[in-house]
Amino acid sequence: MELFLFLGSLFFFLAFGIPIAMVLVLCAMVLMFHADMWDSMTIASCMLDGANNYPLMAIPFFVFAGEIMAAGGLSKRVVQFAQLLIGGVRGGLGYAAIVASILFAGLMGSSVGEAAALGGLLLPMMKQQNYIPGRAGAVIASGAILGPIIPPSTNFIILGSCVSGLSITKLFMIGLLPGIFIGLALMALWFVIVRIDGYHDNIKFTKEEKRKILIDASPAFMMPVLLLGGIRFGIFTPTEGGAFAAVYALIVCLGWYREIGLRKVLEVSAASARSTTAAVMMIVATATAIGYFITLADIPQQIISVFEPFKDSPTTLLLMINVFLFLIGMVMDLTPNVLIFAPVFYPLILDAGIDPYHFGLIFILNLGIGVITPPVGTVLYVVCGIGNIKLPALVKNLLPFIVVEFMMLILITIFPKLSLIPMNWLI
Repeated sequence: MELFLFLGSLFFFLAFGIPIAMVLVLCAMVLMFHADMWDSMTIASCMLDGANNYPLMAIPFFVFAGEIMAAGGLSKRVVQFAQLLIGGVRGGLGYAAIVASILFAGLMGSSVGEAAALGGLLLPMMKQQNYIPGRAGAVIASGAILGPIIPPSTNFIILGSCVSGLSITKLFMIGLLPGIFIGLALMALWFVIVRIDGYHDNIKFTKEEKRKILIDASPAFMMPVLLLGGIRFGIFTPTEGGAFAAVYALIVCLGWYREIGLRKVLEVSAASARSTTAAVMMIVATATAIGYFITLADIPQQIISVFEPFKDSPTTLLLMINVFLFLIGMVMDLTPNVLIFAPVFYPLILDAGIDPYHFGLIFILNLGIGVITPPVGTVLYVVCGIGNIKLPALVKNLLPFIVVEFMMLILITIFPKLSLIPMNWLI
């Protein structure tokens, strides 16, 4: 009864287009009323406890670093570097978009920010080369799912903060190589699409231009190297790594590129705090409140009872959870899904003998695919807005990319060593 009440109220409020943070508060109120324990201060207290979490301090730092890099000219240099690496072949702009997505994921950790930055730079170029608009938007959107799994991922930080016993450092490391593998799979698909659509563009640079691009882009790809190296060798924690990323971004953009001044830094800081950090922290706070009432109503046990018959077969259990998460990811954003469902499934997968870090990767990757699936896929609307692309056209051209990404998800699910062995190498 309580499970259907929660899901019913959730989808009911979402159908009216209410912001997700407010939806979670309303669902908490519904469950609180159902439990006959009305007390408005309970929700406020839970929200405060949810936001008051030390690992979450890394989120505003990483968000600020990403915004400063985008405003300070680093974004276009990353794109130029990607073009230099692989832009000289047929359909070079598409390959460059995927390579740039991998690089951007290591800088921003945000799928929406990544899609916005890359779309603003590459979609006009693709239009000049007569790319099919929906196809151009699809390759940009497909690469955006790498942001949640390639470190520094804010979603791994949230996962590590809401599930006790998980190391954020290990979560970072387990997402690195699978993210690169998915990027390679997308490039293989693009190879086929180029031959079908007949693209003949290629990007050429002079020797002097190549040298300049390498010099200009070097601070960009040094940041994730220094960040992950510092975390790996214990120089700083992931939370402290966020502060390092923010300071590094300021030094590079103010001292190296010098395309922005202190006034612009303050504007970017205020905008990132207002539009991204505040939104994420509000979702974290409200998700903690709904999580309290979900636990009180024994909804986790009701969900677990549905999946418990599959516990004796870990692979089957993970496949069933994947189906559930994929459907949920289509109608609700990534962050609240992590906060609500990760604590629910965590005891079950431990009981089934599944490695928690392998599950963490599957969990975030699956829900990450949700950002490019309708009707709630946030990245879809970002790309449509930037590229002036109709949503049906974008979704139609995106389907092959979604299929490839889902196949990679299933492959990682069935063969845990594909993620665990690289993680152990890096750790």
